[in-house]
Amino acid sequence: MASVARFRSVVVDCPEPAELARFYAQVGGGTPDEQDPDWVVLQVPGGPRLSFQRAPGLTPPEWPRSDRNAQQFHLDFDGGATWAEMDAAHERVLALGARPLDLEDREKKGFMVYADPAGHPFCLCRIEHA
Repeated sequence: MASVARFRSVVVDCPEPAELARFYAQVGGGTPDEQDPDWVVLQVPGGPRLSFQRAPGLTPPEWPRSDRNAQQFHLDFDGGATWAEMDAAHERVLALGARPLDLEDREKKGFMVYADPAGHPFCLCRIEHA
């Protein structure tokens, strides 16, 4: 089936676009284009284009609620193929300012959930590489 349009980017509302773009650049790679303080773009190498849009007064999602102020979307990152790699990624995202939301049953689920500095949920996923 022919598509109607090509995927362009994921846009994330946040109070401080440059700050959040720099956080995700350290998590997933790339260099933020900070020419416009209200709209910062990050091209993740080998991945999507993330855009960060200023939203003053943003109320972060209440994870894992779905009845009010739900997360609406989240980003998944490959945290490594082994639990040692996942543990190292865990320590790095915490040092960057992430906050743990759900680290229970990680071996069973294969992922851990965090909030970025603006409060959006994201996951580090254990991905076995072929």
